[in-house]
Amino acid sequence: MNRKLLNSELNRLTPEQYRQAEKTPVVLVLDNIRSRHNIGAAFRTADAFRIEKIILCGICAVPPGAEIHKAALGAEDVVEWEYAADTLAALDTLRCNGYTLAALEQTEQAIPLQEFIPHAGKKYALVFGNEVKGVQQDAVDACHYCIEIPQTGVKHSLNVSVGIGIVLWHFLISNWLTRQLTLTLPE
Repeated sequence: MNRKLLNSELNRLTPEQYRQAEKTPVVLVLDNIRSRHNIGAAFRTADAFRIEKIILCGICAVPPGAEIHKAALGAEDVVEWEYAADTLAALDTLRCNGYTLAALEQTEQAIPLQEFIPHAGKKYALVFGNEVKGVQQDAVDACHYCIEIPQTGVKHSLNVSVGIGIVLWHFLISNWLTRQLTLTLPE
């Protein structure tokens, strides 16, 4: 028998413990996401991977809001966030603060996600775009890299919240593997 764990057995952090805990050095930049459910899902995923913060840009709705809360399940209360009217200004500030900027977008020079290995010790800002139009071109131009999730279907498109989950998992596992290799290499 494979018994499901009870919520009380999951060793969840309290909101205060979460705020004090070390964060994955990643900032999500949401560029004109129109769906409040997608914004809520981004908060919930950001909580799961304990990222630094979310920057909501342009037409993005901001907490509090019933639709955001429905998907976030309260993560919007613990994940740090800010609003920026202009995505480019937000990206410029992040670059000036030492972040490497990477957009999730299909471009001529996009790097397949499995080939993009985040460097230990670097801070990243990951830009995710509008559900229909994607990341705006001037934001793509402002990024150091574009990353693409390889796809083989007809649509060649994922819901933005699914893309966020896949990319954050990649960053988490890459960071973990890098730490493991560092710990096991002989000196």
